[in-house]
Amino acid sequence: MVCDKCEKKLTKVIVPDKWKEGASNTTEGGGRKINENKLLSKKNRYTPYGKTKCIICKQQVHQEGKYCQSCAYKKGVCAMCGKQVLDTKLYKQSNV
Repeated sequence: MVCDKCEKKLTKVIVPDKWKEGASNTTEGGGRKINENKLLSKKNRYTPYGKTKCIICKQQVHQEGKYCQSCAYKKGVCAMCGKQVLDTKLYKQSNV
């Protein structure tokens, strides 16, 4: 659960863009090379398990942020910035 401001940061996609004029993965105009793997060609490769950990449960976070998805939902906060998104005062949640 993320807020509207942090939702724009989630647009990073591993798959290439659709074929269109001026796309970054086209071979024309100095785009990507033929048979080039975009993930391996970059210096900062994508790591599926990030180095950040959840503040509450110390579990590895799969996206950049402060909280894992389960802790963010329990607290009702944005997983990336910690801003209050949802009022969970009247929710019946277990501690498990």
